[in-house]
Amino acid sequence: DIDECDGSPCKDDQYCLNTDGSFSCKACDATCVGCTGEGSDKCKTCASGYIKEDEKCTDINECNLPEKVCIRENEDCVNTKGSYKCVCSEGFEEKDGTCIPI
Repeated sequence: DIDECDGSPCKDDQYCLNTDGSFSCKACDATCVGCTGEGSDKCKTCASGYIKEDEKCTDINECNLPEKVCIRENEDCVNTKGSYKCVCSEGFEEKDGTCIPI
């Protein structure tokens, strides 16, 4: 068997998996920008919204950062994978860019 992966035949967001007489290109983990294999521990660098922790790319909880990311009155921060969103607090609704009582 020739290791076809030696020539890096896959795209930047894929890794090469050598098989008997062939190879296949597999997608990198969503937390990665470039990778050397399967999983968040094989990232070359972490995607935006992720940080390398214990050799793995893990989600940054923007809602726990010292500097508040959701700054409007009556607004809460909700962490999402690789990002966050700002939503009006319970009992409030968004109208014209502000959170007003329902």
